[in-house]
Amino acid sequence: MPMEARRIEIKGVVQGVGFRPFVYRLAKKNKIKGWVLNNARGVSIHAEGESDALRMFIEELMARPPGQASIMEQRIERGDVKGFGDFRIVESEDDGEREVLIPPDAAMCPKCRREVLEEGNRRFGYAFTNCTGCGPRFTIIKGVPYDRPKTTMANFPMCPECDREYHDPLNRRFHAQPNACPECGPQLKIHDGCGRAVSGVSAPELLAGGNILAVKSLGGYHLVCDALNPVAVKRLRSGKKREAKPFAVMAKDIKTARKYCRISPEEEKILKSAQAPIVILPRIQENLPLDLAPGVKTLGVMLPYTPLHLLLFKEGMELLVMTSGNISSNPLVYRDEDAFSELRDIADYFLVHNREIYNRCDDSVVRVINNKAQIFRRARGYVPLPVEIPRQPSVLACGGDLKGTFCLTKGGRAFLSQHMGDLDNCKNFNEYVQTAQRMKEYLDIHPEAVVVDLHPGYSSRRWGLEQGMPVIQVQHHHAHLASCLADNGLCEKALGVICDGTGMGTDGHIWGMEFLLGDFAAFERLAHLEYVPMPGGERAVSEPLRMAASYLHKHFGKDYLLKASHLFFGLSRKELEVIIGQIEAGINTPLTSSCGRLFDAVSALLGVCTRVLYEGQAAIELEEIADADFNGAGYPFDLEASGGVLIISTKKMWRECIADISKGIPAGQISARFHRTVAEMIAATCRALKDRLPSKKVALSGGAMQNKLLVENVAGLLEMESFTPLVHSRVPANDGGLSLGQAVIGGRLANVRSGSGQNS
Repeated sequence: MPMEARRIEIKGVVQGVGFRPFVYRLAKKNKIKGWVLNNARGVSIHAEGESDALRMFIEELMARPPGQASIMEQRIERGDVKGFGDFRIVESEDDGEREVLIPPDAAMCPKCRREVLEEGNRRFGYAFTNCTGCGPRFTIIKGVPYDRPKTTMANFPMCPECDREYHDPLNRRFHAQPNACPECGPQLKIHDGCGRAVSGVSAPELLAGGNILAVKSLGGYHLVCDALNPVAVKRLRSGKKREAKPFAVMAKDIKTARKYCRISPEEEKILKSAQAPIVILPRIQENLPLDLAPGVKTLGVMLPYTPLHLLLFKEGMELLVMTSGNISSNPLVYRDEDAFSELRDIADYFLVHNREIYNRCDDSVVRVINNKAQIFRRARGYVPLPVEIPRQPSVLACGGDLKGTFCLTKGGRAFLSQHMGDLDNCKNFNEYVQTAQRMKEYLDIHPEAVVVDLHPGYSSRRWGLEQGMPVIQVQHHHAHLASCLADNGLCEKALGVICDGTGMGTDGHIWGMEFLLGDFAAFERLAHLEYVPMPGGERAVSEPLRMAASYLHKHFGKDYLLKASHLFFGLSRKELEVIIGQIEAGINTPLTSSCGRLFDAVSALLGVCTRVLYEGQAAIELEEIADADFNGAGYPFDLEASGGVLIISTKKMWRECIADISKGIPAGQISARFHRTVAEMIAATCRALKDRLPSKKVALSGGAMQNKLLVENVAGLLEMESFTPLVHSRVPANDGGLSLGQAVIGGRLANVRSGSGQNS
């Protein structure tokens, strides 16, 4: 049969994942001649062979790529037969517009794990073992195409054996850019708290002795101690200045994780995945140190995702605290000099290595809700993979200030940054700015416009306004709606139910429980929770009894509130009078329709959380105490029409809730009934709006839509009403996903913008 040729161009996650050796082996199998190479766009292949052989080669190429690869675009054209005598992997090309996708870091694969644990193997006990299927990627990359000279492995020349593996197309380490062994690769050292090198002691021994270690991990430092040692855990909490927020832990293996938590098949799949995130799991053992996860019945658990982590589990260790290496509210430390400076008052010892971390990347956090994985924090393992969106002009979306991220778009892809922390911290903000510049360079993106939130106090907004580009302003909850639609691959008009804590509304008030009919172009506010004052402004967020007082004052007046002062544990009558005075005088009492503040108020009045030490604490702890066996109806409430908008009134709810408190009804039962109430509010409002909706699809977004109990109640009630609830899966429902929504709205409006200040 005559020979034919095909030119194949593949785009997607196809570099750093063993794609070229896969193509090479497939070509040999099908007697194909030609070549394969990496370039700035992805992978290019010239294939020559008989017609049937070419067809089989291409079919298998597209159907069964390597595990970490993702083919997003392909173009196949007839080519000229050149008469190649064999099939070769040729040097990368670094030309043209960059379209290659940078691979995320991947957890240790089973083969590398076996090598690390196998006595006699040349990589036995080596903390930096990896192959094309696993290991560092995004955290070490400095440029594209993804080749060793453009990574932080450039300073580690390979030994002859590693070099042989690297150049052998049939070896699983062929062109594994971080490939190394104990002879030629990065090395570990232990330093004491003063930064002096220490010998004759191992990290597991130090952990077994109750010490706290600062461990240089994949995307930054972890602070690590024995999770079953109450003294060590308490010391770590004190040193980190983290009064209440739960610690994440790393379990030795899945069997150990099951010892402490209930794990569903879906949760086990996520724990063992290449992303290897922290998974929030229900605890089954209560005899863990109190300071490990105060106020909650869950535990954030991950498995060892690098050989370094695996090697910490000696000396009988089975559960380690594995928390971000920082002082609370500060950014994750990833540079050695910063670690020795900033963590020396916490860590007794430092376990460091000499491979530079170039891109900071925290651990991702996932929770399974209604049998679906929802990402709470999107970072290691997921970034910088894009979300597919409709093709649009390139924009830079700046996100919000809490759980800060930015988003860059190019063609039909949206690239969200890793979680950057809260941007009111100047160090987080500086990292955010630096990372945005790097991502533009990596991806060769030149934005045509910048998209910002309406809130005038956001650092992300101020930075966006300074970029010298046309500015598009997008309302916070509209961005949440668009984010959920984009996450679900939709660009149609739908109802969004957005429940969160704070977002600047178009009327100048603080929105937070909104029913918006909209798409990527515009929105209409159809309903919302009633407005109440926030006494003391932001102080009402950290002191939620203020919100409880505000609700009771709104519905029942000053005299009632003073008579009910005995319910306000922690607030004296005089303090209550001051709050009433603020409300009645309208001094620093912005109006809010926030779902988060409603949860705060109930939590505080039940005595669950009267002082908030981390974002969402009052609502999280209220969910945690809810009676799992409750199956009754919620409290009553009213829907009131006002100027074509429905307003949800909580007056009846508060009357019955206070009656239950006065009767001594258990807080867990009241909490469960309250959660049911909010779900019924949402379902009833959707039902009342159904004739104004284009479809039965309802997008659920905002931070409160990461409350497992609430979401499962809402989804069940909506489905009973024949609605189709849409939830997040690829980006967070919280403000970490805000920039995606801004980006798709901004891209749509960039085409119709008539000035530099288009609003949405």
